[in-house]
Amino acid sequence: MQLKQSPVWKTGWTYVKILAAYVITKLFYRKNTDIILLIGGNLGEKYEDNAAVFHRYAIDNFSDQMDIYWMYDPQYDYIKKHQIPNAVPLGSLRNYLLFFRAKYSVHGHSIMYDLAPYMDKFIFLNKKTVMLHISHGIECFKKILIQKEDIPLLERCNYFNCASEYEYNIKRNEWGIPKEKLVVTGMARFDLLPFNRPSSKIKRLLLMFTWREWLFDLTEEEFLESMYFQSTVELLNSEKLQELVQEEKLEVRVILHPFMKRYETYFRKNSLINDQISFFSFDEIVIMRELHDADLLITDYSSICWDFLYMNKPIIFYTFDQQAFLENRGSYLDLDTDLFGYKANNQGKVLHYLETIIEEKRYDNPFFGRASEYIDFFDQQNCERLAKALFQKEFVLNQRGH
Repeated sequence: MQLKQSPVWKTGWTYVKILAAYVITKLFYRKNTDIILLIGGNLGEKYEDNAAVFHRYAIDNFSDQMDIYWMYDPQYDYIKKHQIPNAVPLGSLRNYLLFFRAKYSVHGHSIMYDLAPYMDKFIFLNKKTVMLHISHGIECFKKILIQKEDIPLLERCNYFNCASEYEYNIKRNEWGIPKEKLVVTGMARFDLLPFNRPSSKIKRLLLMFTWREWLFDLTEEEFLESMYFQSTVELLNSEKLQELVQEEKLEVRVILHPFMKRYETYFRKNSLINDQISFFSFDEIVIMRELHDADLLITDYSSICWDFLYMNKPIIFYTFDQQAFLENRGSYLDLDTDLFGYKANNQGKVLHYLETIIEEKRYDNPFFGRASEYIDFFDQQNCERLAKALFQKEFVLNQRGH
């Protein structure tokens, strides 16, 4: 499954740039002593998630010791908005020159999508860079989806971070990653979230479902008839939700997963949008701000739920297509016994739990006691541990004077 595709001529031109960058590096940078760190995430489309949080941490702590670059998709204009220094367009000649020169790199999704497009066929040319994969969330809900192009990239990667021993066991036993490549550091973005800080009231609801790769090739008619689309729209259009929204003056913010952006038009046309129910695509919001401001989450299997568990905010898991999800993707969690939120397999239960939470003022997450089963660190030093794992203490110790 190619998440981004290019015409044949553009692919060929990219190959030329990759090989040219390799030759230039060998000819002119053989004795170069510059220390370069490359970071990328979210396919270069957004400055969010763990990769971006670690990038900002690196800028704040190591800019005087190394050159730090962020890789971005030039089709998106967030670079100026976030004032990101040393931002380099993915697929440019400079991108590939830096990739071959870098001493370290960090990516959130894939080397090919976050750091260097089409590098799967040429990854063997880079034997220098120490590469770390930083998960976008705790890898528990969805079983790993490995494509042919992923195999050489996964094998080349030096380190894979884990949020906890729980995730370590999944990556070691299920993914088959060698134990020497696994580092338990915590999740970078938890450094920016308040631990155990439930809201004082329920006013803002965040509704966010994850993506389904088996929906990607459906026709428009087939997608509109899918359980995924119907369950989302019917919930938003339900009389009971409308009553709760009006009576309690709730704000409902619906955010579509970035991989489902191609279907954005259908949701905007068919969902009931008004002053209190708003629809956003992923590139219209700042996800960390949404996490801070939301009082409750309604989701299916999105990894964003870990953030709400960490903050001790209530979660309603709407598992409307659990059987199909398990058949098509599978989960490392038992979705009947391991969920750390209210489980609702139909619309009625979602609305029942929502009404109960509001009426009984259950502003915290009653499953918060299970957080330590999945999360090892609550000290907001996850980026520091990640830096120590990547740099092998060389720069962290000098920077902090230990």
